[in-house]
Amino acid sequence: MISRALGPEFGGSIGFLFYVANVLACALYISGFVEGILQNFGPGGTYVSDGGGLPDGSDWWKYLYATVVLFFCLIVCIIGGAMFARTSAFILLIVVICLLSVIISIFAINHDIPVKIPITNQIVYSGNSSDVANITGNYTGLRELTFRNNLYENYTKDYNTGDEMNFATVFAILFSSVTGILNGANMSGELKDPSKSIPKGTLAAVGFTFVSYLVISILIGGSCSRFLLTNDYVFLQQINLWGPFVVIGIFAATLSAALGNLIGASRILEALGVDELFWIFLKPATKTSKGGNPYMAVIISWALVQLVLLVGSLNAIAPATSVFFLLSYAAVNLACLALELASAPNFRPTFRYFTWYTCVLALLGCMIMCFLISAVYTSIALVIMLLLVILLHFRSLPTSWGSISQALIFHQVRKYLLMLDSRKAHVKYWRPQILLMVANPRQSCELIDFINDIKKSGLYVLGHVKIGKLEDYPSDPILDIYPHWLSLVDHLKIKAFVEITLSRSVNEGLQHLVRVSGIGGMKPNTVCLGFYDNAEPSDSLVKTKVRKRKLLGDVENCSYRKVDSYFEAIREDDPKKLTGFEYVKLIQDCLKLQKNVCICRNFNQLNKQKISEEDGMYYIDVWPVNLFRPETASFFDNTCLFMLQLACVLNMVPKWRGKTTLRVFLCINAQSDNTIQKEQKLEMFLRQLRILAKIQIVSWDHLQHYITNKSLEEDSDGSHMHEFQEVSEEFIKSINELIQANSSRTAVSFFYLPKPPTDSTQFSTYLSHLDALTTNLQPSVMIHGLHPVTSTTL
Repeated sequence: MISRALGPEFGGSIGFLFYVANVLACALYISGFVEGILQNFGPGGTYVSDGGGLPDGSDWWKYLYATVVLFFCLIVCIIGGAMFARTSAFILLIVVICLLSVIISIFAINHDIPVKIPITNQIVYSGNSSDVANITGNYTGLRELTFRNNLYENYTKDYNTGDEMNFATVFAILFSSVTGILNGANMSGELKDPSKSIPKGTLAAVGFTFVSYLVISILIGGSCSRFLLTNDYVFLQQINLWGPFVVIGIFAATLSAALGNLIGASRILEALGVDELFWIFLKPATKTSKGGNPYMAVIISWALVQLVLLVGSLNAIAPATSVFFLLSYAAVNLACLALELASAPNFRPTFRYFTWYTCVLALLGCMIMCFLISAVYTSIALVIMLLLVILLHFRSLPTSWGSISQALIFHQVRKYLLMLDSRKAHVKYWRPQILLMVANPRQSCELIDFINDIKKSGLYVLGHVKIGKLEDYPSDPILDIYPHWLSLVDHLKIKAFVEITLSRSVNEGLQHLVRVSGIGGMKPNTVCLGFYDNAEPSDSLVKTKVRKRKLLGDVENCSYRKVDSYFEAIREDDPKKLTGFEYVKLIQDCLKLQKNVCICRNFNQLNKQKISEEDGMYYIDVWPVNLFRPETASFFDNTCLFMLQLACVLNMVPKWRGKTTLRVFLCINAQSDNTIQKEQKLEMFLRQLRILAKIQIVSWDHLQHYITNKSLEEDSDGSHMHEFQEVSEEFIKSINELIQANSSRTAVSFFYLPKPPTDSTQFSTYLSHLDALTTNLQPSVMIHGLHPVTSTTL
């Protein structure tokens, strides 16, 4: 039940604790059965003459008697659930008759009777009289004075340990006698109609038990002196109309409880084995007879109970039993509470009095009593449960039952998304929210991983456009390929969402994705595209086949084969899905949709392992100037700030921090510019932004003859800085050589991306200029920013 509600992690761990609780409870009841035998048939017992009785010279005799009783329980459970049901029904009848005899006797005998306390029971009284053979307690019949004297607590020493009793220890012993609440659920597989039988049977059993205990407690408290109650644990036999009724009742009650816990434990163990939560270790427990009886689970449980019986004392087993059961009941309440809080539509409890606050009260009550009974046992149980939760969390489970954590996460995320108002967004708390367009993930794995590094806890969406029309397919083709992309996300270990659309063209599909990706205040503000060129594609997915490990060596990534089969191999003769003209149109459309744009190139060369392992420092380079308008080098706009922000974010990522240094290039004309003044101005600007960077001065005096006087006049104030300007091929080549000369230790470079020209006839020139600028360079990101992204107020 808990696995299907809270998920396999909590279900497996709580199931294990519940199994241990049933094993302990079975040993507890058998210990009680044996103590009843020895009280009545041992040396000095009620039904034996002086010097006679069953041998009781050592604890091994008790262990032998317990073994015999446990073997009887084993035989009943091996035969099967039907035999257990018949045996339990017969035992219940006996218990009811014996219980009625006690109640009738107390009403029938309503006068004072001195009750002789057997020598074996004179533990608390020991030392108070020399005449220990004639010690008596008083049975007064129902008297107000007797009831008043017994109404308040007056704890004495435990007969076995000699320790002073208190509320928690008495509660632990009493609670262990009412731990059969879930026995019906344990037997659900053998009931004809569990949904009706379990609630009716459980509520009836709880009600009957509560009334029985309450009535007996009141009658005994009003008729027996405290001295009698603390010194004679079988006093009911002497005040009963027929004493053997009490003995039979004790034996029947303890035997019935032991049978219930043994068969319940075997069913829990079988369920754990069937669910394969603990690998193959519990595989033997799934073996069943032709009738479906898990005989191997019964034998394993029997063996464990046999070991617990070595403890020997009922009062020593009771606290641990109560703690483990209380934790199990706390988990049931937690499951119901979580389902109620998650507002799952399919959670419709038929119990009309169910409310979330009863779950909370029961949960708190169980946990408080756990620590009151035994902080040590509770701490040990919680540590075991936590370790099992962690173990099962990292365990790849064979099936999925649905986890309550997903429902709770959905409920909370929906609530907080409604609170996340995009109108209240402020630049102080800006973060990149990126939509990365991926045509074929086989040739984009390094780029996908890189974008995961620069997202800075922001939204990250992998977008893909499948070309086609819905009417050409019998059903939505996206439903088939969407799980493949989710497997890719898991394989690459990135934190990203996946959005796929079906469209007639890539341009139309991009517009769909830009508009519909994200939700509420979490919408992409930046679109990343790979570069459009004629470079030979390489399979980067194969690089993820081997997982690097420092201590145990490299191993094959277990998820690689599955992901490898999902995506088609790269073929050199595959036609491109869009033309160069359409690619530039993509950039233009993104800017129209008010999204920042990043164009990424050469990321198949990115080797993060090499950067982290090699000695020496690598650089993250920023060129905050529109290299197609070098006359604007003295100005900073939103694009320059956006470049600095992304580069700074990348340098803050743990995998990059310590192995890379942020480097900002300052391009100057040594003949006409005041180099020191410009450097100080840039240094002060970076300090205001709290960006730690090295300023690298480069001179482009040799390029000044490419810059026309007309350009200088047109953009003397930097107002056209973001626009594209056609330049000569020699100028672009020289710029490219200048960048290469300063990039020997560069990991990633950030460049200024001008807006595409408004005249579509210049699209090919625009694209060829970008190609020439970044050819033969290290991984490069060309950026165009539209909105402010930096703040000096934090």
